[in-house]
Formats: sequence, C-alpha cells, structure tokens
Amino acid sequence: MKKTFKKSKLNTCICVALLGTPLLGHAYTLVDNEDSTVTFGGEAIIGAFHSQERYDGTDGSPSWQEGFIKYGLSMDKKMGNGELFGAVNAVSSGTWGDGDAGGATTGDERETEIEDLFIGYRADRFQFSVGRQQFVVGDGFIINGDALNLGSGLDAFATDITPNRGGALWLAPRKAFGNTAILSLGGEQGWRSDIYWLESDNAGQASTEMAGINFENNSANGTFGFLYNQGLSVDEKEANFFGLNKRDGQKTMSVRYQGNAGVEQLFLSSEFVKQTQGDNSEDANAWYAEAGWTFSDMAWSPSVNYRFTRYDEGYDPLFYGFSRGYGTWFQGEVAANYAGTSGGTIDSDIQSLNLIAHPTDMLTVGAVYFDISNTSNGTDRNDAKELDIWAEWVVNEHLIVSPLIGYYTPDSSNSNQGNTDTNMYSQVIAIMPF
Repeated sequence: MKKTFKKSKLNTCICVALLGTPLLGHAYTLVDNEDSTVTFGGEAIIGAFHSQERYDGTDGSPSWQEGFIKYGLSMDKKMGNGELFGAVNAVSSGTWGDGDAGGATTGDERETEIEDLFIGYRADRFQFSVGRQQFVVGDGFIINGDALNLGSGLDAFATDITPNRGGALWLAPRKAFGNTAILSLGGEQGWRSDIYWLESDNAGQASTEMAGINFENNSANGTFGFLYNQGLSVDEKEANFFGLNKRDGQKTMSVRYQGNAGVEQLFLSSEFVKQTQGDNSEDANAWYAEAGWTFSDMAWSPSVNYRFTRYDEGYDPLFYGFSRGYGTWFQGEVAANYAGTSGGTIDSDIQSLNLIAHPTDMLTVGAVYFDISNTSNGTDRNDAKELDIWAEWVVNEHLIVSPLIGYYTPDSSNSNQGNTDTNMYSQVIAIMPF
C-alpha cells in the first residue's frame, strides 16, 4: 500500500485486506511476455483477542489468537479480442489459545486447503468464469462471499456433519464458494448485470446451492441495484442442525442504492429485502437506511454516519459479510461475532452512529455505537448496547495495524445470551501483504 493513498481510502484498508481480493502486496511477476503474465502474491493476517465474558454457557475470560496466510498464482493470457484469466490460491489458517468467546472455536484448529481455483474469459463488457471463487453483490448485505469460518467448537454436538472450516472465526480467511459459474455483462458505468450459480461447500451454510441475477445502474450520482436470488438445494443433515431448511426453494429479492446523489460530502446507502421461505414458514423482510456527511474542510476530515436496520423474525441473512468497515455487516464486534444478538441472525432493530476521522494520511480513527432493540419477537430479551473504538494505522506498504476496544452491555436480566454482564472486549489485527 503506497503512501500516496488518500485519506478517503484509509478507512477501507482493513476492509479490502480482510475481503482478500485483491491481494494488497506487490505481485511478483514470474512470467511476463507480450501475451501472457503469471504472478505470485499473498498476504498474512494475525489477530489477538480478549473478552472479559463468554457467551457459550461457560465461565472465564478467554484470550485467543487467529491467523492465516494466503498465497498463490494468478494468470492472464490474450486470446482473440479478450483474455483468459484465472487463479489458484491456498489458505493456511488456525486458532490458538482459549478459543473465541462464543464457543465456535476451541484453539485447536489448524487447516490448509485450496481457496481459489477458477478460470475465466473476459472481453469488452463481457466476463465469464467458473470454479472456486468469491462473489459479492453490492456492499455485502446479502452476498459477500462464503465467509463463515467455524471451528471445532460444535464437534461434540454435530456428530453427523463437520462444521469445522479451519477456525479463524473473526478473520474469516475462507471466502470462496465451492463451485460457481458467473456471467457478468456491462461496464463500470451505465447498466451492468451478473447472472450466477453458486454452490457452497460450507457446513455452517448447509452447503447451500443458489442462483440468481443482479442488475445495477452506475452513474456519477450513485448505484441503483436489484437482486433476485433463488435457493436451489441444501445438505439435509447440515440444514437440520443449523435450522436452514428454508433455503431449499427460498426466494430473496432486494432493491438498493448507494451514492452521494451528486453532493460530494454526502453518503447515502439503503437496501430493502423481501424473502419467501422454501419451507412455507412466514415471509420475512429486512432493510436499512444510512446517511452520512464528511466535513472535508475541517481538520482530520471527520465524517458522521447514522444507520437504522430492521431484521424481521425468521429473516435469513444468507451470506452477508464484512465489507466497507466495522459494523458492516457484523453490527457490533461482541454482539455479532460472539453474543449472537445482531448481524441479521435474529429479529431486531439496530441503530448505529459511526464517527471517523483521519489525523494523518496513514492513520484513521473511529468509534461506532450500536443500540440493539425490539429483539426476540418483541420480548426484548436480546436487547443490548455496544460501543467500539478503533484505529487503522498503515505503518508501511507491508504492514497495517488495527486495534479495537469494545464495551458491550445486555439490557435484559432475562437474556438469551447466557451472560448479562457488561463486557470489555479488545482485539488487535496486523495485516502483512507480501
């Protein structure tokens, strides 16, 4: 990452790194001729975590570490009026220490597997690819790769299935769908579309198979989008264990907008989702609306964003994930990752207020507050509040450091979370592109 990066891009550094594409480090060219290139690249990310409280029914203040290294080759070759492209990458990951505060990992996870393995062809306003790869729609409210990375914490209960995907729950190093076919039409401006088929090989996602179409119109004022996603099948044993049978035949439709409506300092983002379940359970909706303003003429160029999110009871968040910064779409580090009170996994109203500032070109600081209410079918048993304070420091082009401290408080003494105490949570992430 060069020191020429502008302030407006700093608050996406961690986001891009954790998404895993593109690799942030310098690509090492192995082959470079007039019609072909082959490059090697990779990144390593490690994190240290501590929570004063647990949310798996046990006592203690766990400390644990997560890490992974991703490494591999990418290639392209001119062919006719376009080019052939592809990649093969592996991921080695693990969790150490006590395991996470939610009990999904134990600290004993170690795994090396192929992550990306795909090939494709692209020409003017056309791209088609097949194989193991990521796929993202919009800002990841519905589909942001297959990024659920459970560990061995469920082994004692899941006797007929294997949820363990190599641990590193927070870092989520594995994001590729097990098999895909993706056709993209159009360019960066104007109308474009994605027609896709995705098959997960992730037990935590019930090995869901789905297909759909995404339409977008991109202009200087923002992006309007429409998504239709059809659930095709699930693994029956995995779906029974995780309660995801409704994905077989499920229909999910959404409309969305993100942009500045022609006002440079303004940020607007919203999405409305209507979902019909495949098991004939009740339909469910989800939506959010967000507005922000950047005070570009002030010192540190501070920005403030307010967002309201509503998840209906029975809504399935599908493959949502970390996209444009803390709080999207894991709303609260403790609430979403460990206590299970936000992130779309339960019904709730979530208000968030996000403050970001840039003291230097290489340092971003921020704070985000979450108020989680109207949970558990109106009983409020999972209501909570959380404040996360964080920083992102680009030390140099091969090291990015992000510390965070969170304060999480359940509102109810009759909580479903297994813990009603205020929790002080801390983490520090180091990203090392190479």
